Amino acid sequence: MLTELEKRVIASIQGDIPIVERPYAELARKLGISEQLLLDTLRSLCRRGVIRRFGATLRHQKSGYGANAMTAWQVEEDRVEEVGRIMASFREVSHCYRRDPTPRWPYNLYTMIHGSTEEDCRQVARRMAREAKVDDYTLLFSRRELKKTSMQYFDIAPDGDQDQADQA
Repeated sequence: MLTELEKRVIASIQGDIPIVERPYAELARKLGISEQLLLDTLRSLCRRGVIRRFGATLRHQKSGYGANAMTAWQVEEDRVEEVGRIMASFREVSHCYRRDPTPRWPYNLYTMIHGSTEEDCRQVARRMAREAKVDDYTLLFSRRELKKTSMQYFDIAPDGDQDQADQA
């Protein structure tokens, strides 16, 4: 069971986090609580497994990137952790994760590569392949963004007013 404060804290991190020097202080201010209470609440939610991870969404167009490619890699299963660490270390990579392959799609490791151009993404993929010693991969370039939103678990305004949140 979650407390009202925990629900409000979760609601406060569902959307964009402010790009300021102390984003949690800003969120806490909007909630009318101390930064320490916000952080303690988040830590408690993480410890209890309510929050399993924090994710970031890179809006690559606003960041100066003109291209991105979801790159699917076929990696021997006993090398996935090693290769994943290598690939995740590239500054051009914002996401790196493992998925189960299928008989018709043998790729099990995925990276999102960002670059100024599609050729930049291809060059990064070639460097990654050399460094990780992986030969089988394919690049899937984004052509059009159809949806990019954060999950919404609670629809509660920062001050706890459910009606105000419903009208927003």
